[in-house]
Amino acid sequence: MVEQSDRCRNSAGHLSVGEPCYALDMRVLVVDDNEAVRQALQLLCVVHDLPVEVASTPEAACHWVRQGDISVVVQDMNFTLGATKGEEGRALFRTLRAIDPDLRIILLTAYSDLPTAVELVREGADDYVEKPWDDVRLVRQLKRFLEQRRTAREVAHQPQVEGLIYRSSAMARVVALALRVAPATVPVLVTGPSGVGKERIAKLIADHSGRPGRFVPVNCGALPDSLIEAELFGVRRGAFTGAERDRRGRFQEARQGTLFLDEIATLSSHGQAALLRALETQEIRALGGGPVERVDVRVAAATNIDLRASDHFRDDLYFRLAAVEIAIPPLATRPDDIDALADAFLAEQGLDPEVLEGTARAALHAHDWPGNVRELKHAIQRGALTRQGERVGASDLGLVDARGPVGDDEREQIEQALREADGVVAHAARALGLSRQALYRRMERLGVQVQRRVRR
Repeated sequence: MVEQSDRCRNSAGHLSVGEPCYALDMRVLVVDDNEAVRQALQLLCVVHDLPVEVASTPEAACHWVRQGDISVVVQDMNFTLGATKGEEGRALFRTLRAIDPDLRIILLTAYSDLPTAVELVREGADDYVEKPWDDVRLVRQLKRFLEQRRTAREVAHQPQVEGLIYRSSAMARVVALALRVAPATVPVLVTGPSGVGKERIAKLIADHSGRPGRFVPVNCGALPDSLIEAELFGVRRGAFTGAERDRRGRFQEARQGTLFLDEIATLSSHGQAALLRALETQEIRALGGGPVERVDVRVAAATNIDLRASDHFRDDLYFRLAAVEIAIPPLATRPDDIDALADAFLAEQGLDPEVLEGTARAALHAHDWPGNVRELKHAIQRGALTRQGERVGASDLGLVDARGPVGDDEREQIEQALREADGVVAHAARALGLSRQALYRRMERLGVQVQRRVRR
C-alpha cells in the first residue's frame, strides 16, 4: 500500500514535506541488461523516495513480478548483444501482462526499436521513454502510476466508493479502470444497458481527473436537431428569432472540466458531424458567428447500444470517443452486487437489511433485472411502501408477475421445462420466458441439475 503522509524520510534519512511515502509492497522494477542503465535508474528512484528493484534478464523480471510486490516496470526492449528490433521486449511485455494484467509497464527504447514500442503502447503498454530519458518526466510518470495503483487496490476492496455500491469483482474492475484513466485527457466511452449507472462512472472519472472545471451532463436524446449547435457551442444574439442575447453552450460551461454526453447514439447525423469537428480541432464557433474559440474540455460519452454495429453512427466519431471504452456489465450478471445495493436502498428508506425476508432476497436473485440498478431501487422502494407487516416479502417487490414461474411449484416447472428441452438450458429458458442467466440462477438456488439424455 502507499501510505500518504505530510512528512516522509528521503533516502538520506531527512524529512521531506508533501511527498507520499511508498511502502515496499509497491515497488518499481527496472529491467535492463546494461548495468550502467540499471544503476542510473535505480539511483533516480532512490533519490525520489521510490522503492526500486533491478533485474538484468527477462527471467529475473518475471520472478519479481510473480511475487506480487511490483507495481510499475520500466523495461528495456533488447536483452541480447546485437539485438535491435525489440522482439525480446515484446515477449517480456506480454509475459509480464499475463502474470499481472494490472501491472503498469513503461518501455525503455532506443530509436531502432521505437516502432515496436509504439505497437506495444497500442497493445496496452502504459508509455514508452526514449533513451536518453528525461529524469523529471520519468519520475512524474512513476509517481503517478504508483498512486493510481494504490487507488485501484483500495477500490478493489471497498464496497462503496463515492456513492458507488458494489461487491462484485466485475464492478471492482470497472471502478479501477475508471480511476486509472481519470487523470488522462483522452475521451472516454462508457457502455452498458440502461440503468447500470453510466453517468456515475463518468462522474467518478471527472472527480478524479484533477481538472478544475465543472462536470456538465447533456442528454443528447433531448437535443432537437435544429438546436444542437446552439446547445453545444452557444448562440450569438440575433442568430435566430428569439435569440435576444448571447448564450454560452455546454462546451463553454465545461471549460477545463468534463462534458458528459449521455445517449450519444441518439445524436443526429448533423450533430455527429458538428461534434466530430469540435473534437478534431478543439475549436468551436457559436451559432450566429463570432470568433473561433479554443476549448479545453474532456469529453465522456455513454451509450446502451453497440456503436460499432450501428448503421447510423459514424465510425470516425466512434473512434474519437472511444479512446478508452469502459463497459459496465448488467446487474443480472453481478449477483454479488444485488444484496449490497438492496441493503443500501433499504437504508435510504430508513430500514435495516433484516427487514427483507429470505423469500424476498431469493426473488431478487431470481429476477432478470432488465432495468438493472434503477429497477432494483424502484422494487425496494415499492416493497418498503407496500409491505403489510414489519418485513418486506417477495410479493411486496412487484417482481412475481413480471418474471416467469415462482412459488411452491417453481422447481417442478423448471425440471419439466428442462426435460422437454432435452436438458438444453437455452431452450428451457425460452419456454419459461426467462433469460439463460436468470434460469441458471434459479436452478442454482433450487438445486436443479441438468440431465441430458443420450440419444442412440
